[in-house]
Parts: sequence; C-alpha cells; structure tokens
Amino acid sequence: MSEKSNKEANSEAVVLGLKVNWRQFTLLVLVNAFVGGMVGLERTLLPELATTSFGIAAKTAIFSFIIVFGITKALTNYYTGALANRWGRKNLLLWGWLLALPIPFMLMWAPSWGWIVVANGFLGVHQGLTWSSTVVMKIDLVGARDRGLAMGLNEASGYLAVGAVAFLTGLVASHYGVRPYPFWIGVVLSVAGLLTTWLWVKDTRRHMQAEAAASSAGLMRGVFWETTWKNPNLGAITQAGLINNLNDGLMWGLLPILLTQRGLSLSEIGLVAAVYPGVWGLGQLFTGKMADHYPVKRLLTVGMLLQGIVLLGLLFSGLNIHHYIFLAASLGFGTALVYPTFLVGVAQYAHPRQRAESIGIFRLWRDLGYALGAILTGVIADVLSIGAAILAVALLTLASGVIVWVRMRLKPAE
Repeated sequence: MSEKSNKEANSEAVVLGLKVNWRQFTLLVLVNAFVGGMVGLERTLLPELATTSFGIAAKTAIFSFIIVFGITKALTNYYTGALANRWGRKNLLLWGWLLALPIPFMLMWAPSWGWIVVANGFLGVHQGLTWSSTVVMKIDLVGARDRGLAMGLNEASGYLAVGAVAFLTGLVASHYGVRPYPFWIGVVLSVAGLLTTWLWVKDTRRHMQAEAAASSAGLMRGVFWETTWKNPNLGAITQAGLINNLNDGLMWGLLPILLTQRGLSLSEIGLVAAVYPGVWGLGQLFTGKMADHYPVKRLLTVGMLLQGIVLLGLLFSGLNIHHYIFLAASLGFGTALVYPTFLVGVAQYAHPRQRAESIGIFRLWRDLGYALGAILTGVIADVLSIGAAILAVALLTLASGVIVWVRMRLKPAE
C-alpha cells in the first residue's frame, strides 16, 4: 500500500462521534458497569462486617477502609491522567483489572480488619486505573457534540451497577451470611472485566490526537494548579467534586450505621443503599444529555444545593423506610445532576492534549473527598454524634453550591 493510501486509511479510521464509534463505546459502557459493580460489592456489607465479624465500634476505625480507598483512588486517578498519553489508555485499563483479581478473595477470607483495609487499597488503585481510563476513552471517541451524553452513559452504567450489586449482596447476605457468598459476585466481575478489556477494547489515543489537531483552545501553563483552583471554572468544578464525594463517603460509611440504629433490617438497609446509587446511575442517562444543552454552572449549583437539603432531611428522627427511600432517591438525583457535568466541564475548559491530565487532577481532588469525608465524619460522629456529622457535611455541600454559582463564568454560548 502506498504512503498516500496509508494516510487515507488512517484518516478514515479516526473519526470522532458517538454514532460512528458505537461498538467500542458500548463495550466501554459494559466495562464500566463491571468497574462499578466492584464498588457495589462493599457498599452494604463492610460496616456490618466491621461490627459483627471484627468487633469494631469506633466510627473512625470503621471508616479506615474508606480513607484508604479514597487516598489510593485519588492518587491513581492523577497518575492515570498523567500517563494516559504516554502508556496508552488500554494498557492502564488492563493493569486495573489485573489488580482487581485478588480483592474479592481478600474480602471473603480476611482474618483481620487490616486485610479489609489492604483490599480497599487494591480497590482504590483498581478504580483509579479503570474508571479514569474509561472516562478518557469515551471522551476521546465522541468529540465535543455528545460529550454530556457520553459521560451520562458512562457514569450511569457504573453507578447502576453499584446499586444493583449493593442490593444483591445485601440480599445474599440476609439469606447466607455476610461471608463468603456475597463476595463471589466480585470474582465474576473481575474476570469478566479483564477478559473483555484484553480481547476487545482498543486504545483511543489517536482519536484525541485528531481532535487536538483541530482545536483552537489554548494550552494551560500549569495544568495542576489551573485545574485545582486558579482557573475559575476548573477550580469551581474541582472543589464541588471534592465536596460531592465527601458527602458520598458519609453515605457509604455512616448511613448503614444510622439506619441500623433506627431499627431497619439488613435487607432494608441494602434497599436504601441501592436506591441512592441506582437513581444516581439511572438519572445520568438524562442529566448527561442535559449537560450538552444547559450551562454547566447552573446544573452544578442546583445539584449541590439539592444534595445539601436532602442531607439535612436525614437529621429528622421517626422516619420510616419509605422516607429513607425518598431521601436516598433525591440525593441520588442531586448527584446525577453534577456527576457527568463535572467531567463535561473539565473537558470543555481543558485543551484536548491536556484533557486526560486535567481530568486526572480533578479526579484526584474529587476522590480525596472520600478520605476527607471519612475522617471528618468519623471524628465528629465519635466525639459528638452521627447527627452532628451529617449536619456538618450538609452545610459544606450547601456552601459548595454557592461557590460554584459565585465563581464560575459562563461561556459566551451559554
């Protein structure tokens, strides 16, 4: 084949858009569902496992698994973004699935709580490598036109899987005990994710390069600090992401304990724990597309304020299972408004060549919210009460929404 023919073949192979790349896109949606399922594996059971199997009562000690998960995932997000252009998206995705293989076995056979904490270190690295890679790969494939829809589908697949597996593990545990049977679900998910990635997923670096060649956006001089705070748009998005995951860390660690104290059964707790990420996931099928049509600033403001109001609702005692389901669904919808919008906003304000790194930096700070939330709420719950921890996080969430509204600038087209 001539040099000209080779160039023509290459140009035909790299076309941006959801419709033309639907096969690879759909495959990545499936892979991200496996990724989300690995988090759902723990969502209902680990606080119960801490108290019943290992006799741990202190909230800060129980939250140690979330702290380790948040820190390892956050740091891995950063390096995944920094290395994506150099090492390739698929290679990072494969490494993420290899590291997932021992996690379910560590959870089901752990002789001490320390093993659970180490397993969550593996889980954090796995999530950082896999979820970050699928986000970047989908953005590479679709281009600017359907970016919100792409992120909605990506995040929906992941969090619907979180909710489904959280419910399923609670159901299995209520019939057969907390260990080992619920964690066999994780064995199936990790093997399926590894094989699917290895056999069928293709790297997307050339799609990014094609978009970068046509972009007129300016390069940032210091990507880390611009994304962290200096750029008013990226900085506002980053702080909101951190606070969002801070309150998600509270829901992960404290909600099962709160519901247990208020007399709900394990299966009822599993249902509430599933509704929250379930609505979060399903809602993103709609809110992702909204991010293609409505200003990022407005969606983020409304979503953060709604989350703060719902968290305040948890402070009321005397609620029944139906009230908790409503609150969990409302919190899930508030999170659905912001989650794909975060990624759309970062992709919108970063140059294509710096996009993977900027997304990695955003996800570094966002997922540090898990660790900060676990430490903050654990200490407040131990020193004061669970209600005081919920109040503190609710006020932080409301303040974050105000920061977004005050600091972000709308693009001329918005």
